[in-house]
Amino acid sequence: MRSGIHPEYHQIKAVCGCGNEVELGSVDEAMSVDICSACHPFFTGKQKLVDTAGRIEKYKKRYAKHFEEKKNK
Repeated sequence: MRSGIHPEYHQIKAVCGCGNEVELGSVDEAMSVDICSACHPFFTGKQKLVDTAGRIEKYKKRYAKHFEEKKNK
């Protein structure tokens, strides 16, 4: 292995939006995530609406004309 070309490996804490912290190894200095296993509906069994950056509104806006035409038929 050549020396001096590989990034440094750090032990970091990845922080979730719910406040959960997970220790892991990474070449990044810090990491944050929106959803983790402590708050994801698959692992918790609870249904939760996750709308990041208004995706639902963007979808409705994009396909509003299509849905309107379909409704009028």
